[in-house]
Amino acid sequence: MHVKSGDKVVVISGKDKGKVGKVLKASPKENRVIVEEVNMLTKHKKPMGPTEPGGIIKYEGPIDASNVMYYCDKDKQGVRIGYTVLSDGRKVRVCKKCGEVLDK
Repeated sequence: MHVKSGDKVVVISGKDKGKVGKVLKASPKENRVIVEEVNMLTKHKKPMGPTEPGGIIKYEGPIDASNVMYYCDKDKQGVRIGYTVLSDGRKVRVCKKCGEVLDK
């Protein structure tokens, strides 16, 4: 997967196109990501006794990973990601526009 948890991404298609947010959770097997303040869903919850009140709960739903691009702070836009091998043998992600190494 080209994005990981904690990455800053921009949504490139769908109802939330153009929004920038942090990846809260990445599911590589399903190829889906949950992005902060994107694809907000509403759930109406019944009260479960005096300790758990009911109400309307808003939460982020998953979107397909192909609908997001990594957001480079240096370029201030969504960028494609490439991979390179460092001299110490580690395979890391790099920004294709500015060449900055994304994995520390």
